Formats: sequence, structure tokens, C-alpha cells
Amino acid sequence: MRVLAGLIVASLLAAAPAQAQTVFAPDDPGSSGQPGGWVNDQWNFLPGTGVDAPRAWGNLIAKGRPGGIGVRVAVLDTGLAYADRGRFRRSPDISRFRLARGRDFCPHAGPGEDPCDGEDAYPDDPNGHGTHVASTIGEATANAIGVTGLAYGATLLPIKVLDRDGYGDQQSITAGIRYAVAHGAQIINLSFEFGTLVSSARQIPLVLSAVKHARRRGVLVVAAAGNAAQARVAYPAALPGVVSVGAVTEDGCLADYSDSGPGLDIVAPGGGDDALRPGEPQCRPGVALRPIVQMTYAGSKHRFGLPRDYVGTSMAAPHVSAAAALVIASGILGPKPTPQALEQRLKATARDAGPPGPDQAYGAGILDAGAATAP
Repeated sequence: MRVLAGLIVASLLAAAPAQAQTVFAPDDPGSSGQPGGWVNDQWNFLPGTGVDAPRAWGNLIAKGRPGGIGVRVAVLDTGLAYADRGRFRRSPDISRFRLARGRDFCPHAGPGEDPCDGEDAYPDDPNGHGTHVASTIGEATANAIGVTGLAYGATLLPIKVLDRDGYGDQQSITAGIRYAVAHGAQIINLSFEFGTLVSSARQIPLVLSAVKHARRRGVLVVAAAGNAAQARVAYPAALPGVVSVGAVTEDGCLADYSDSGPGLDIVAPGGGDDALRPGEPQCRPGVALRPIVQMTYAGSKHRFGLPRDYVGTSMAAPHVSAAAALVIASGILGPKPTPQALEQRLKATARDAGPPGPDQAYGAGILDAGAATAP
């Protein structure tokens, strides 16, 4: 049984609300090379159809916890470009001071098997997917490099459970979840899916047990809903107690690849093209729309840049994980909010989309980090 990383390779500022509010505008240049140029790349962080990061950042600065400082987020993925070690290089926009000691659980492979390098203490990323996902959560911000991370002050715990081709198995994922819990993670991000062959929790009992363990220990588990355009949420996002995240485009429309259905909890920016949604005038199927831009490998495992081919529910899930980190740091829900309270806060403050009220295409609505962290 294998799991595949949920990646499909393939004027934005809204009118200001009437009330005064604190916002934060970083100097990260983005692809333009100009201070503040990130706004031209990261539509997903802006007000409107994005998650309103400037307002959320301002809320956390006002609380004295900029960027969610003090919160630990585990990223279970293909690893992270976190250090210069051997043939691997550190992303210049990943802060050394915001990293916890991770682990590589990608099992050693024999001839013809999954291309892992064996379990060890070095969760290096040979793919780029994990670095992109982690960067949405915690890429360094206001450092005049690249673009921004939503919870830029949070501590990243990189855990490698997928191989260089984006595949993993139940054993490595289970070990990764349990390691994250044992090492202080408050949020676990799972940007991958088992695919259509897994249609029941009974088929992945080890992962189900690990998720239950995480919830009992007060850890929020967030997962990508899947990229098969199915009317059901993929596993592990469909497991009880996991916050399942679908994807929307820069039009605020369900993405044409995003899984949906009765188990969908919330949606967040994933990039790509609109689904055909009759009765939703914002949707423009067939129009090429923008991806999610973060710093990761760009054409070479030794060169970093801002590639334009990352779209998927993999990209949507870390927005929710990062917003949850900001909510924890804000103290709005008390010093140690439960996973249930965090999930409810994110849903209650989401922007409605599609038919009025919660629905199977958009769940509770589009994530709004600005509203979720508002006093």
C-alpha cells in the first residue's frame, strides 16, 4: 500500500474594512526583486480570495507572538531543505532558528523498491514537495529574501515519510505521526493521499491508531483532501479526527482537481484552474489561473527559486496548519486549546463560498487567517 504526495505539477488587495486594524507588510521581494514584491506572487496570502495574512500577522504582532512564535508544527512529507549536508543544500529562506530536530522514517529500499535512503536522523528533501509545503507554513518573512510564510515565527519539525518520488507507506507515516507527538508537535500537516485504492479506515489501521493517539495528546492533524476530483475525501484526510482540506483557486472557486464530499471540513488556496460550477459566477473554467508560489528547488536540487508548477490540495493543507499555529499563539482560545476548539475556530471564521452555509464542495468555507486570529 503506497501513498502519493498530493501535488499536481502543472489588482488583488480587497477593499479595506471600515474598522481600523493592524496589518503587517513584509519587504520580501518575490519574483519582482522589489521590496514588497511578494504580493504579486502570493495572491493566496492576500485579502479577497486569499487567507488575509497581513491582518493575521498584525494580530499576532499585537499579541507579542509574531508569526506564531513558540508553536511547533510537524510537516510529514518528502523532507525539508533544512541544512547544507553532503549533496543537500539549505533553502536560503528557511531559518535555522525555527527548526526542531526531525527524523527520516523513509524505510531502506532494496533493488526495484521505493527509492529511500534508509531511516536516519536527517530528513533531507530529495524532491522539493516537502520544502514547498513547509515553506507555506514557516518560510522566513521580512528578511528581503524570496516570499513569505504564513506562520513564519513557528518552529518547523521536519519528518520524512515519503521517498524522492513522493511515495510512502503506512508504517513510515505511522512512525512519523508518533514521532511528531513525542517531540512536542502541536499541529501535524499531512500533504499526501493514499489514493482511490484505500476506501476505508480499516485498510490503514496503523495510521488510524496514530491519529487517535495524536488527538488524545491534544495535537491537531490536518490533511490534504486529495486531487482526484472525486466526490469523496481521500485518506488519511477522511480519517475521524483529521481536518480535511480541499482547494480553491484565486477566483475563490473549487479547484478542478480537488476532492470534495460530505467529509470535507474546509478549503484553502491550492492554485490551478476552476472547476465547472454552474450557478457560481466567480468560476471561470478553462481560464489559466496562478499556482501557489513558495521557495523550493527550481530545476535543480542545488538551485532554489519560485517555481510555477505547484498546485494541489497539498498546497491548501499547510495554509490551515499555519493558521492553526497562529490561533494557538494568539491565545484567543486559551493557553492550550484542544484540537476540537481549533477546528471549530477555523470553521466558524471561514468565509462562506458556494451555496449559503456549509456544503460538500467548500466545507465550512474558505480559510480566513485574519478573522481566525482577530481578538
